Amino acid sequence: MEERKIVQFKKEEFAIKEYIKNSLGKGKVSKVRIEYTPIGEKIIVSTSKPGLVIGRKGEKIEELTGVLKGRFKLENPHIEIDEIMKPDLDAQLVADEIAISLERFGPLKFKVVAYRMLQRIMGAGALGTEIRLSGKLPSSRAKTWRFAQGYLKKTGDSAKVVDRAKSISFTKPGVVGIKVAILSPEAIIKDRVIISESLILRLKQNAEKTKIDNEEKKMKKPAKKSKKKTSEEKE
Repeated sequence: MEERKIVQFKKEEFAIKEYIKNSLGKGKVSKVRIEYTPIGEKIIVSTSKPGLVIGRKGEKIEELTGVLKGRFKLENPHIEIDEIMKPDLDAQLVADEIAISLERFGPLKFKVVAYRMLQRIMGAGALGTEIRLSGKLPSSRAKTWRFAQGYLKKTGDSAKVVDRAKSISFTKPGVVGIKVAILSPEAIIKDRVIISESLILRLKQNAEKTKIDNEEKKMKKPAKKSKKKTSEEKE
């Protein structure tokens, strides 16, 4: 019984998140988090366009709060806006923007859209990025196209810090699946080595010190005595 309650609770939470994303529109919301407090439910909406989400004098927020109370039976929902300062480094916003571009310009220009987005992501300072498009893009046969640039870890602990997201584009030939992975410049990578001028200078100093130490050892090392016996010792 306890497991069923947990599953039902998670289903309701997922339904709330999906409703908020769909009601606010594709490309406006990145993530929706729900925190439960003694006062009520705190719903944090991460977006790069807070003005469009809030609406004029908070009309959209009030409307959304009323739906959450009536349809989803939340006692005291409180919606907060978390503004995303760098939308080009958010995988969900990038995936949604690619989906909107494919729906607007058509799937034949998918390479232009993908390469332009790659330049924007890397220009924002990302360490690496990958875009995968799957569907009937250049022809009637479905195919997967991969666009990547920079450093992107696929396995290990470093892969956990990669921001990944999915989106769907409804084009005339059919549905196109979009996967985006971005490695933020602020991500902590344990095996990353930054080659700076101070590091190069330190390596040169260590190399010179090692060379001097080797020369000093050669100078201090005594000469080997000859083991050959002289003619007098033989007699």
